Amino acid sequence: MPSWKDKDQDRGKLFGRRAALLAGGQLLLLSTLVGRMYYLQVVESAKYQKLAEDNRINFRLLAPPRGVIYDRHGEVLAHNQQNYRVVVVPEQISDVTLALDALSEVIEVPAFVRRRVMREIRRKRSFVPVTVRDNLSWEEVSRIELNATSLPGMQIEVGLTRAYPFGPAVVHAVGYVAAVSEQDLTGEPLLELPDVRIGKSGIERQHDQALRGTAGTSQVEVNALGRVIRELSRDEGRPGKAVTLTLDMGLQSFANARLASQESATAVVLGIPDGDVLALASHPSYDPVPFGRGLTSQEWQDLLRHPYGALNSKTIAGQYPPGSTFKPVVALAALESGMASSQRFFCPGHFELGDAKFFCYAFKTGGHGQVDMVEAIAKSCDCYFYNVALRIGMERISAMSRRLGLGAPTELDIPGERPGLVPSREWKKATTGESWQNGETVNLGIGQGYILTTPLQLAVMTARVATGLMIKPRLTRAVGGVPVDIDPPEPIGLSPQNLAVVQRGMDHVVNSPYGTARAAAIKEAAFRMAGKSGSAQVKRITQRDRDMKNTDSKKWEWRFRDHALFVSYAPVSAPRYVCAVVVEHGVGGSAVAAPICRDVLLEAQKRDIMRGGGVKVARAESL
Repeated sequence: MPSWKDKDQDRGKLFGRRAALLAGGQLLLLSTLVGRMYYLQVVESAKYQKLAEDNRINFRLLAPPRGVIYDRHGEVLAHNQQNYRVVVVPEQISDVTLALDALSEVIEVPAFVRRRVMREIRRKRSFVPVTVRDNLSWEEVSRIELNATSLPGMQIEVGLTRAYPFGPAVVHAVGYVAAVSEQDLTGEPLLELPDVRIGKSGIERQHDQALRGTAGTSQVEVNALGRVIRELSRDEGRPGKAVTLTLDMGLQSFANARLASQESATAVVLGIPDGDVLALASHPSYDPVPFGRGLTSQEWQDLLRHPYGALNSKTIAGQYPPGSTFKPVVALAALESGMASSQRFFCPGHFELGDAKFFCYAFKTGGHGQVDMVEAIAKSCDCYFYNVALRIGMERISAMSRRLGLGAPTELDIPGERPGLVPSREWKKATTGESWQNGETVNLGIGQGYILTTPLQLAVMTARVATGLMIKPRLTRAVGGVPVDIDPPEPIGLSPQNLAVVQRGMDHVVNSPYGTARAAAIKEAAFRMAGKSGSAQVKRITQRDRDMKNTDSKKWEWRFRDHALFVSYAPVSAPRYVCAVVVEHGVGGSAVAAPICRDVLLEAQKRDIMRGGGVKVARAESL
């Protein structure tokens, strides 16, 4: 039996082994901890130093000032102005509702604004400022500052907002900016900033990238919650580039003023031969500023329901039958096919094709009698062009239409342009499933039927007829101070003699005793214009209408009346300007649209003289 000494020795050995194991375990843990600390503090020190720095310092993007838009003479069309806004910081007040009530006693705070503010406060952290009202007047800012002690949590901030000095007068060309929508997001961080506005229409959209500029950065110190402690550094970025347009704002304003007496109308003025768009007026119009702050639902609905289509840029997106303004195209197609300008047709006031009867506007007086091409253009004889259209066929008419700029976008540097329509046999078959009929060729001969044109296309067509050059319109003159290069227009390839016949006919429209627009002639010989009137039917006149003597569209409801059109160029001796006017449901091209063209062309020429000849004088060498 072991003695008590042996037992003590065994227990001592066991304790020693356990103590050694425990010490070894502790040493292992300590070694692991030391190794981990070494790894974190030495091996990975740079990485964790950067992470710690990022937690303390944030980089924030700064929206750059948007580029300024000018007209051709340096007039500012769009720029930035200081925008004063009042914001509320929820963490600085105990009751937001009471704070808004107090602010309402100083400035107006509508109910819908209060609801929006409360929604944003619920979504955001308490230290994040929430905009209550922006675009404050200086008087409103002053009232808030004077009552600052009774408006805890309210602060005035200063930013930039887009301003349009001429507002509605030029919005269809310049366009407007608005908040970035979900569809606009491209992954560019700048677009996610709450105050950024981008171009949504017109030149603002066309040159948005250039106008937008390059974002700046702000390096700020923040705490663990993300609250800004102080700004460490700031780089303002690069402002947007300036864009200079071909528009002449003085002429644009004049054109708008001339259209203002009509319910709905549009005018385009081109400088030739460079194709500069000098005026692009569409009436009625709208104010671009509310789009920048955000339209209310009621404001948007009012614009959508406007009876005369204020949102629609009629100059590039309005599509109308050209009516008799199309007759120079048909005449050129006939001359180029070999028909002599001296060829005469008899006009008894109507034209029969099978069982169908097509009328000339002179049917009440027994027609125009025997007329040649120049007389037919000057008198706008429908029967003459009915005969011509059937003789040469719709293919030649359509081909000449496209050659003169119809049936396709003119490629003006602005979004939203519509193509119009020059019909073909194939188009009709594919669209309606029916074959082309001779009666449709007859209608095409006077610019009726399926054919559709925009006012800009009519201006381009007229410019090509007036010069014999392949004129192309442009709206941008320079971006960032760098001129936009344009190639000199090439000759269109039409016979100079044939062009001269049509030009003589258009001259006689205005300047001969029997011309349809003689009452709109410019009296000063040096400024004399040539042109062509048109009245495009909207409602078909039925036999029942004729039997009931209900053929005067002036007596019809406005939306059923004929459109009034006029295309023109001046001066006749050496064209420098082209003007096309469409008055929706204006009835008479010569009576309503021609006087507007006359006044606009006269103003353009006088402004040219006052400025020492701003637009080059040129014609095709072949003419």
